[in-house]
Amino acid sequence: MIKDRKPRLLDLFCCAGGVAVGYRRAGFEVVGVDIDPQPNFPLEFIQADALKLDMEFLRSFDAIHASPPCQSYSDLAKRNKNAHEWPRLIEPVRDMLVQSGKPYVIENVEGAPLINPVMLCGTMFKGLRVLRHRLFEANFTIITPPHGKHPICHTFDKRKSQYGKTNEMVDFVSVNGGGNCTVAAAKDAMGIDWMTKDEMNEAIPPAYMEFIGNQLMEHLENLNKTANKCRPRVPKNAFADIFLQTLAR
Repeated sequence: MIKDRKPRLLDLFCCAGGVAVGYRRAGFEVVGVDIDPQPNFPLEFIQADALKLDMEFLRSFDAIHASPPCQSYSDLAKRNKNAHEWPRLIEPVRDMLVQSGKPYVIENVEGAPLINPVMLCGTMFKGLRVLRHRLFEANFTIITPPHGKHPICHTFDKRKSQYGKTNEMVDFVSVNGGGNCTVAAAKDAMGIDWMTKDEMNEAIPPAYMEFIGNQLMEHLENLNKTANKCRPRVPKNAFADIFLQTLAR
């Protein structure tokens, strides 16, 4: 808590809210921003271009998260040789967040040009059944759990050796556009019950952001403690003493 209130976090490029729900579970009041309508976003939402937001608006929050579009950095774009068709926004987003002076997190896929990122995987979290490697750059320290061995994922592809030997409601699944599991299995595997399948294909599991959010919350509390220590302390009766001295003159 900051001064008896929940810290406010701005979630840029919020999509359907996997990030936002994770931060809310960590104790933040979250406002999402996306250039497209997000009817399934479960918290306060503003439709706007994140790169055109007023700096004072950004600074009105205690922390900022950004998940710029990842398509240009993805393996698929590299294989298709069409990465140039997608915007590359990490650098301008980083510049904006640094200028804000706020603690920030930038999330993206492996291969994205993040600075000293940490990586999270579903094997690191009890209850998740999706691999989904994602990178996170931050201007505060993030400690990650051990990275577990990747299990075999359930598949509907008869050409794969594990076909027919796994259970999509028990084993790990691939939540992507390939149709390797049902919507019910995807929701259960990712800990998400409010999104469509298309939205889940690109979503961040809330467990990732709750984990990072807890560390961000601790960082904000430490900043608050440091700021309080640096403020000059006025003795309890100092103002009364000054007033009496003025009357005695």
